[in-house]
Amino acid sequence: MQHKIDPQSLGSHGEIMAHAIEACVHCGFCLPACPTYQVLGEEMDSPRGRIFLMKEVLEGNLELEEAQPYIDKCLGCLGCVSACPSGVPYGELITAYRGYSEPKRHRSPFQKLFRLGLQETLPYPKRFRAAARLGQVGRVLQPLLPPLLQAPLELLPNPLPPSEPLPEIVPAEGKQRARVAFLAGCAQQVLQPGFNRASLRVLARNGVEVVIPREQVCCGALAMHTGERVRALRLGRANLRAFQGEFDAILTNAAGCGSGLKEYPLLFHGEPEQTQAEALAAKVKDIAVFLVELGLREVPPLAEPVRAAYHDACHLAHAQGVRAEPRQLLRSIPGVELVEIPEGELCCGSAGTYNLEQPQMAATLGERKARHILATGAELVVTGNIGCFTQIETHLRRLGREIPVLHTIELLERAYFGAGR
Repeated sequence: MQHKIDPQSLGSHGEIMAHAIEACVHCGFCLPACPTYQVLGEEMDSPRGRIFLMKEVLEGNLELEEAQPYIDKCLGCLGCVSACPSGVPYGELITAYRGYSEPKRHRSPFQKLFRLGLQETLPYPKRFRAAARLGQVGRVLQPLLPPLLQAPLELLPNPLPPSEPLPEIVPAEGKQRARVAFLAGCAQQVLQPGFNRASLRVLARNGVEVVIPREQVCCGALAMHTGERVRALRLGRANLRAFQGEFDAILTNAAGCGSGLKEYPLLFHGEPEQTQAEALAAKVKDIAVFLVELGLREVPPLAEPVRAAYHDACHLAHAQGVRAEPRQLLRSIPGVELVEIPEGELCCGSAGTYNLEQPQMAATLGERKARHILATGAELVVTGNIGCFTQIETHLRRLGREIPVLHTIELLERAYFGAGR
């Protein structure tokens, strides 16, 4: 018996889910854009297949647990959104559906504990640093651990970079051209603190005063995209308070964080803070976009010319539509030869916590991405997201080719200040 979706029965996001499902005409343009479909070749592992499954669950024609294995394999990379001619808001659908389904599904005690561990460590730099140090010690036991616990250990840098505390304000150099607030991120403060250092130095060099609010917390993307809406709302409310003030923009240097902040209108849909969330999201910009709009002060040439491959982070290219600006920044550096990566639009397999929760599929996609990078003959790789950085570096290392991986702004920092400084 067929049923219609009753949006009222699905909570505050019911109408959003119903609209997204109705917008899909099952044309199939999403199939070649979907990484899991490319690997597995199964209809239910494609966006239109997952939309059908979600529709059946929401209409009461299919048990939630029957659909869940296919939904879980979705990276949330939003490659399908870029490919869709009908404008299906798949990102809104998958996020809202996971928020709806997570409290209703069955997980083993081990899975629950593992996910709780991720939620209670990754968004908190001090906790994450302690966990990372413990993980480095635990590497000696790695072969004895289950695959779900082996994956996080492989992604850790060795050694762990020293902590770099951030100031509350970084003054502009020369005439001040703008004043911005800066989201410092969570995992990258532990795994690659150089991303923030480079960002602050390059912004200051370009006449930007940067405020780093002490009260800021994790953007909530990790919780939001794994169905933990209550946790995401709590983090979001803290940031709504922290980023109050007169700023020309709220900047991020991590694709996932920027996308997470831009999703606050979805997160707060139906909540008292919805208008405030919309105002904050409207001010959020990726650092590459901001610098292109501002206009760079003269960039000195690199000490040595370099052939660089730029990797499109999914939550820049697909979620935010940011493709041209990072390339424009890189081409503005004298001495950079920019090359494109084959299948550049396909996800590297990082996708937030995906490479921790779905290590086999993530490893397949990570190796595929690393091989395509090596095929370019690039001397280094540039990207704009900590997850992509970690995933690509790991899989290049697995292939025995440890070519440098940098953040886009780190290459600008090298030009302005010299390598290694």
